[in-house]
Amino acid sequence: MNPLEGTAGVRGHREIDLSLLDNAEALAASDPGGMLRATASAGAQVREAATLAAETDLSALADEGRPRAVVVAGVGTAARTGDILETVAGPRCPVPVLAHRSAGIPGWVGAADVVIAVSASGRSPEALAAAEAAGRRGARLVAIGAPDTQLHALADRFRAPFIPVPRRAPARASLWGLTVPVLLAARQLGLVKVTEADFAETATRLDADAERCRTQLESFVNPGKSLALDLAHSVPIVWGSSPLATVAARRFGDTLAANARYPAVVGALGEAGRGRVGLLDGVYGGLAEDSRDIFADPGDDDDHPATRLRLVLLRDGGLTADEEEADGEPVAVEERRAEAVQELAERRGVRVSLITAEGGSALERLASLVAVPDFTSIYLGLAHGFDPMAVPAVSEMKDLVSP
Repeated sequence: MNPLEGTAGVRGHREIDLSLLDNAEALAASDPGGMLRATASAGAQVREAATLAAETDLSALADEGRPRAVVVAGVGTAARTGDILETVAGPRCPVPVLAHRSAGIPGWVGAADVVIAVSASGRSPEALAAAEAAGRRGARLVAIGAPDTQLHALADRFRAPFIPVPRRAPARASLWGLTVPVLLAARQLGLVKVTEADFAETATRLDADAERCRTQLESFVNPGKSLALDLAHSVPIVWGSSPLATVAARRFGDTLAANARYPAVVGALGEAGRGRVGLLDGVYGGLAEDSRDIFADPGDDDDHPATRLRLVLLRDGGLTADEEEADGEPVAVEERRAEAVQELAERRGVRVSLITAEGGSALERLASLVAVPDFTSIYLGLAHGFDPMAVPAVSEMKDLVSP
């Protein structure tokens, strides 16, 4: 088989294997790379990353005072840490935060700015180019990634702090190990107020959700498996009600694509209300549901299931009245919008899955919106016969674009 045809190493089946989800041994055998185990380590990642960052001398970062701007450079999950920093810092952050996803850094970056180069592997071309450019231009640099790599060497060359993140899994399963150092670097600059208690509570939340989503629990009590069944043979629409929930929605889109090979429409609910909400009326939405026989046996179309929309609504009611003022849009408006789109979907027969944020800090609330969907993407991929650790198209893409 020609490896350039895009099918080399591809396996799986279009139908979903319901029996697999409730067979812990079969799940383990279908996940030889241990993606479930890596995802369950999220709480441990938070604790380990906080310890490693604390052992890194970041004091020089603050010596020159507040920066003009902060650029978080990387791609994929590494760049998503920049989105998280921007969200946790909030609209009251005294300087702009930019998640930069291209090689190098913006032309305006100079000595007054801070560049945080992030790469789980330590060899991402985008992160390396950003670190190199930051060092040449005299910007303050922080590098985060696997130790003893090219990124580590660049940090040493420019005498910049390097926060090691041991590489034990693909970047998408290392979100929290990469995020915590970014937040601690920003705290050193006085941009976020995240505390050790926030990290501890976030780690505990991630541990609890990993326990709820463990393989031994059957689908009807396992929220990760239940949501996977809800999404089977659907086109997921994942909308976040707030900026924080929108980051979680985009993260879910990332993992659905990589782990389950499912396309998803993701974004902010506020933006959706300006046009994308029209999907609910479309051929996969209201029109498909209108033609469905409500009296049919649920198993009647198992051989050729119809593709329909499934709305996943991530709701975040905010933390305090002060936060309502800071966001520029009252939480009450976000909540009304979420209730409205849920009602619109239900009127058209489009199923809705709801995940509501919980926790006492922005970071913990984000974790409560990310953890279960992370497991869902893996369970959904496994039920279709995919190995979530190996994504042939990604490997082929790298081969095709390499010099």
